Amino acid sequence: MNEIFSIKDKVAIITGASGVLGGSLAKSFLQAGAKVVALGRNQEKLDASVKEFTQNQDNVLAVEANVMNIESLENAAEKIKERFGKIDILLNIAGGNIPTATLSADQSFFDMDMSGWNEVTDLNINGTVYPSYVFGKVMAEQGSGSIVNISSMAAYSAITRVAGYSAAKSAITNFTQWLASDVALKFGDKIRVNAVAPGFFIGDQNRAILINPDGSLTDRSKKVIAKTPMGRFGDVEELNGAVQFLCSDAASFITGALLPVDGGFSAFSGV
Repeated sequence: MNEIFSIKDKVAIITGASGVLGGSLAKSFLQAGAKVVALGRNQEKLDASVKEFTQNQDNVLAVEANVMNIESLENAAEKIKERFGKIDILLNIAGGNIPTATLSADQSFFDMDMSGWNEVTDLNINGTVYPSYVFGKVMAEQGSGSIVNISSMAAYSAITRVAGYSAAKSAITNFTQWLASDVALKFGDKIRVNAVAPGFFIGDQNRAILINPDGSLTDRSKKVIAKTPMGRFGDVEELNGAVQFLCSDAASFITGALLPVDGGFSAFSGV
């Protein structure tokens, strides 16, 4: 493989590593020769996930931490530095939508459970900002590092029923641009912050509104496919290459960028 795309021996923290997307990225990064720190709230679940990632336990560390708690993250940073001595990459994967923040088809914004709004915005915004604050500080001290956040198609244009999630992902896009500018201006060009915007991938969080119990597409799914020029949902593994690229030297002059991985959804008007 061309060395410019390599992440070999890089130390990569992956929040939400026991989830589908985080787990896929962890496996991919380990296969590419990176050292992976799997971060999550449940140590038992993390340990089980780590065993699935690789047989080489020397290159992986499972650390229990809450992405919405600064002290918890600072404790994690010390453990990571003690084990690997540095932090090269932060993938802010923890987040997503929650049922209480999702409106049903016949509900309006005024029917929303505000506790659900608070939970989904806190999880996605602070769940990205806090790890960036703690682990990004280590990168600033080192003078190098790469942060990749997860935005969404909901940050491009309005998607019905998910107001809180949409607002949170829009905030993440803006925060990505803001932090990229701040660290480059104050710490130099070796620290970069970017985001990927996944299109529609079927996972545990959205399966019920995209797939009927009999396996057929819901009306919502049909609308998604109609606006996706590639005519299909994405496979979670199709995000791995884009994220790895943003973390490699091949992207050395890319910061503050939002990379859609969406089968053309964001580019197509639907007509």
